[in-house]
Amino acid sequence: MRLLHTMLRVNNLEKSIEFYCDVLGMKLLRKKDFPGGKFTLAFVGYGDELNHTVLELTYNWDTDKYDLGNAYGHIALGVDDIYSTCEKIKEQGGKVTREPGPMKHGSTVIAFIEDPNGYKVELIELKSDNSSLEKKVAANTN
Repeated sequence: MRLLHTMLRVNNLEKSIEFYCDVLGMKLLRKKDFPGGKFTLAFVGYGDELNHTVLELTYNWDTDKYDLGNAYGHIALGVDDIYSTCEKIKEQGGKVTREPGPMKHGSTVIAFIEDPNGYKVELIELKSDNSSLEKKVAANTN
């Protein structure tokens, strides 16, 4: 078993695709309209769906706004240089809601951004003195 995708409902599909592809560097893997159900699905990610977990962006044609609720936390992306990544995101009009810095009660360097729909995305710096992603994940779960 493996995780295939995470689905996010979006208000503006084109703006969302632009954010995830142009700002965060993902690729549009596929997009399909479902006229009978009045929705469009777009799948974006950093690699093909056979080998990578991707995001499914769902646009319901007759829905203007979604309540994001209070149960959703965030998705997380690993980045090599969190400071320059946040600067690039800001230069492209993205919203950084927590500037890069060590996480509370830890040393892992993180930042938070928001996508055009208000969903939170955590950025985690992958390079450090300890360097491996496995060590960082273990440190965050203790």
